[in-house]
Amino acid sequence: MPRPFHARRLRRAAAAAVLAGLFAVPLPTMAAPAATAPVPGDPLTGSGAVNRTELTAGQLARGTADDTVPDSAFALPAQAAPPTHSFEGTLTLDSLSTAGGFRALRDPNGYGDAAATRHLPPVDIALVQNGSHLVPAKRGLQYTGNQAWNLAVGPGRAWNEDGDGQRTRASLPFALVERNANCVHNGALTFLFDHTSISEVRYQITAETCEYFQFDMWGQVPADYRPGPVDGAENLRDAYASEVGDRLPTKPISALATDYPDRGVDVAKFGSGITPSALSTFGFYFGGVHYVGNCRTRHGEYPFCGQMLLPSYSTAKSAFAGTAMLRLAQRYGPAVAQEKLSDRIPETADNTAWSDVTLDRTLDMATGNYTSPGYETDESGRMADFFAAEPYADKMRLALSFPRKASPGSKWVYHTSDTFLASRAMNNYLQDKAGSDADIFDMLRDDVLEPIGVGPESLVSSRTDNSPGGAPFGGYGMFWTQDSVARFAKFLNNDHGAVNGTQILDPTLLAATMQRTPQDRGMTTTGTKPMKYQNGFWGAEFTSADNPAYTSPFYVPFMSGYGGITVAMMPNGATYYYFSDNNEFSWNAAVAEADKLAPMPGAAVTAR
Repeated sequence: MPRPFHARRLRRAAAAAVLAGLFAVPLPTMAAPAATAPVPGDPLTGSGAVNRTELTAGQLARGTADDTVPDSAFALPAQAAPPTHSFEGTLTLDSLSTAGGFRALRDPNGYGDAAATRHLPPVDIALVQNGSHLVPAKRGLQYTGNQAWNLAVGPGRAWNEDGDGQRTRASLPFALVERNANCVHNGALTFLFDHTSISEVRYQITAETCEYFQFDMWGQVPADYRPGPVDGAENLRDAYASEVGDRLPTKPISALATDYPDRGVDVAKFGSGITPSALSTFGFYFGGVHYVGNCRTRHGEYPFCGQMLLPSYSTAKSAFAGTAMLRLAQRYGPAVAQEKLSDRIPETADNTAWSDVTLDRTLDMATGNYTSPGYETDESGRMADFFAAEPYADKMRLALSFPRKASPGSKWVYHTSDTFLASRAMNNYLQDKAGSDADIFDMLRDDVLEPIGVGPESLVSSRTDNSPGGAPFGGYGMFWTQDSVARFAKFLNNDHGAVNGTQILDPTLLAATMQRTPQDRGMTTTGTKPMKYQNGFWGAEFTSADNPAYTSPFYVPFMSGYGGITVAMMPNGATYYYFSDNNEFSWNAAVAEADKLAPMPGAAVTAR
């Protein structure tokens, strides 16, 4: 499986200064805005009689954070009452560069030695409220300028508890994203507020999807609440209500057995083969229902499982680069796949190794340019400098540094840098067609991701120069939530690249990408179990040697990512995904359970 090596040490500079704030500053009275579209599930119906022992009102007013607490302390309790106050304005946390505690759990590279790594970056969040839901004005990756961390903040909740007096309690999910990388560390924060004051803010991080850096972080700091209108507030409230209402129907994974009682499905097989402590979450889509697993942390269940931010790593090779090529082919014709990199990337002008390399060969990892043909030998060795490079010029130079060893299309060698080159070539091709302001990821966002309804967290990509104006990484740097990854897989696997009857992706190229064209399987990979690789997607063959029930061979196309990430899209319409970080790639058992629900089609796409 693709496991790009990351050897970058975080810079040792101190954290960037945080905006100053005041604690419990009197605030002007502000009327609660009326939501034109309530979020499904509101209003809350609890009595407010919550038996709280952690993060009480007294502790939030004048307590200290000595360690982490159970994550349930940040969760919406069963007896939560409707909020009596409405938050609209900006929340800023103070004193972050020195506050709080940090405990490294896995850190072989010594990232935790840097002061900036052990504390939160600047946190300055504009929020609006719709009923009991708190909605950040900006979701997804935010560049903070911090030497260690970028930030993402998700939608949270607001409610009343009897023990909080006349104040409303708020809780929000957030995530730290490693600068110039794709590791995601998930946490939550909570505070009390009314129309005249705000408490201190308690926060903690207790989970991640990151193979090489795992830690707990916690703290309690003063906060500044600046009430006032947020630009587009009503649109934000309405959009969030629509987003929640449009999510795929969900049930717990246990419901799969009760929904199909005569199929003998063993739901314990989903998530099996992965070390439980390394499993962030998993899910299974079948028959129009998204069956979801839980979201573990080291201190209980994550209180915002549906909002847990998940890294793409190399699933971006499929979901971004491969899919962008399919979209370009539908917009401008399939000849785009034969575009030469040397015609689209100016930096190749004096490098003859790239003169006859086409876009499709690059997306197939078959450029013929490499140092070692061994399975991911280049990826885990020489590629370290490429991953560490933050400026565009350095990243491009390193991506083009591999020598010609074979003719293009004759040898598969896995390079994340190849996907970076393919993304850049597509970007420049798009600019030639659509204008100099065009951006290949923005095209994917506007033409594919937004129309299929993925959440805002998946509408942004990490870029070079740690800047929204940089070049998208291409081979990594996207983000998922449970709903987004299931929805994207459904678009490919069930909807065949169409939205509401309109074909978005080139159907012929998509069929080959999804292993539905037997005469066009793609490149054969190296490794202990050779597979197929085409257009950024993997393909695994299953035969009776894997399971006697498979009387006809079939292929499963899948997206795969560093550390233990798989999105397997089976030819019977089922999708299984999991996100983990212990280098475990185990999903054959899920295929066998899916086969019980609907037998897999044979190699020629005919029923068995």
